[in-house]
Amino acid sequence: MIRKLDGHQLIARLPTVAGKLTPEKLMEKITWMRVGGPAEVFFQPADINDLSQFLYNLPSEIDVLTIGACSNLIVRDGGIKGVVIKLGKAFSDISFDGNFVSVGAAALDSKIAEKSAEHGLDLSFLRTIPGSIGGAVKMNAGCYGSCLADVFQSADVVLRSGELKTLHSQDLGFSYRSAALPSESTVVRVKLKPKRKNAEKIISRMRLNQSKRLNTQPVKERTCGSTFRNPLNTSLSTLTNSPEKAWELIDGANLRGYTIGGAMVSKLHSNFLINTGSAKANDVERLGEFIQEKVMEKSGVKLDWEVKRVGIRVDN
Repeated sequence: MIRKLDGHQLIARLPTVAGKLTPEKLMEKITWMRVGGPAEVFFQPADINDLSQFLYNLPSEIDVLTIGACSNLIVRDGGIKGVVIKLGKAFSDISFDGNFVSVGAAALDSKIAEKSAEHGLDLSFLRTIPGSIGGAVKMNAGCYGSCLADVFQSADVVLRSGELKTLHSQDLGFSYRSAALPSESTVVRVKLKPKRKNAEKIISRMRLNQSKRLNTQPVKERTCGSTFRNPLNTSLSTLTNSPEKAWELIDGANLRGYTIGGAMVSKLHSNFLINTGSAKANDVERLGEFIQEKVMEKSGVKLDWEVKRVGIRVDN
């Protein structure tokens, strides 16, 4: 039997914090898909020390989940038990030291790309990736032939024990759309080393990529970005030696525009699922599973989720 969420009762068991604890925060208000149940307790730490001390004193049986900008996240309708951690403004600074870029984990990818371009540092691939840099590390985000692993130097993370630790590339084992971060750890700071290039050329490339994205992806809809990873035989950043990408396989199964409840396969880009306005998280997840089933029947290829799904599933 699933334990019913009770944020007020759980808060009474939690350590004192300098930041903010909110019981039963409605996640549908902050996820890009605008679906999902509540976080039992929502924690916004004041700074790294506040986060570290909270985790150090947190009872070990209480679950912890750190989220970013929620651009690549489906929260299920039953909500998320335990503590959901979201970093705020105190973790969003961006600084430069020669060829290195140091950023708080909550800094948005697009803002990092723009600020870096002003310094002649090329992180242009980040400009069209929604979300924060902490999430980009976790999923080794990439596009246009580049990925986070290409420019990654190190990440400071707070472990579930409260310990602050610095991790390097060899610690994370980057692969296509994934990195081996320690369980229940929170990325708090990231150091990058992009290539130095002409600032005007970087800005021009970003504008071109933005234009392409506007014309090919449903960026103004309630969506979580690419739903499925491209098939196997991939490099760290792009598809190689594979005949079809995920959207082509979905089109091959004739699913563009298909709907379940309030969830729809985008007519503009079929690897995007859209909340048409009335979708529940379960509609979205069922639609994704239906796509997996039909693509397997049609092509024999198993599509793997790129969007992260968390929380308690409640079937309609």
